[in-house]
Amino acid sequence: MKQHRPRIGLALGSGSAKGWSHIGVIRVLERAGISPEIVCGTSIGSLVGAAYAAGELDRLEQWVKNLRWQTAVGFLDLKMGGGLIEGSKLIDFFRSQFNDQGIEQLPKAFSCVATDLASGREIWLRDGSVIDAVRASIAMPGLFTPAYQDGRLLVDGGLVNPVPVSLCRAMGADIVIAVDLNWDLVLHRSRIAPESETEIAPLANGIIDAILAKFRPAARLPGEKQAEKEMPSMLDVMSTSLNIMQVRITQSRLAGEPADAMIRPRLSDIASMDFHRGALAIAEGERAAESALPMIRELLG
Repeated sequence: MKQHRPRIGLALGSGSAKGWSHIGVIRVLERAGISPEIVCGTSIGSLVGAAYAAGELDRLEQWVKNLRWQTAVGFLDLKMGGGLIEGSKLIDFFRSQFNDQGIEQLPKAFSCVATDLASGREIWLRDGSVIDAVRASIAMPGLFTPAYQDGRLLVDGGLVNPVPVSLCRAMGADIVIAVDLNWDLVLHRSRIAPESETEIAPLANGIIDAILAKFRPAARLPGEKQAEKEMPSMLDVMSTSLNIMQVRITQSRLAGEPADAMIRPRLSDIASMDFHRGALAIAEGERAAESALPMIRELLG
């Protein structure tokens, strides 16, 4: 009898700016001749996964590598209600750049995870507009305003399923390759120096905090001398707290729903809002995927 070729699923996890490393992971899999038929994502993983499923990864990678903090600031539409950022500018940009024919029409099977804000239920977005699904999946609480779809307010899927292995299984994957971006969050984080001295001031507290910093003096930890340690930024505290929560949820979910192969880039030096550091994140994704290739090849026979 002809042996059934296993269907490969790729589960791309949440992690804000760290998620650009998913691009590097996919590049290594492609070079190795490994092409997942099923792609699932949570939060930033949904954005990269959607681009990959649509055959638009080349364009996304080029955009990410050219992204500077000044460009990222230009996408911010501050709105103090439901979240700091409304997200319309960013979503309008993607609508203008990509032809959204719906999830059902994508060359690869795709789905992403969001969270129902009212019930706390995990929501699987498997049809309809690709961009609307991604917008819901990336709606980090406190940062992006919730997305309204089908009478529900939806927020970041990382609150309930940070690495969507279970969704890949539900969509028919026999072998699941998963990418966990937050596993090393508990390790010591030492920020890599910015590319130029001109970037130090705006990047010290994150992109949005650089704007907010213009309206308030820099805060410092109680009892610390001015030359020593600064108080973490508002967004650093918020995003790191969410990441810690997601680490714990990921550990619990993966214990009951383990992936067949796990790729874990070392990204503790990339802050949640460091979207301008895509080249570094992509390179680390490639390194981690290369390390995991022998195990993946063994799984695939």
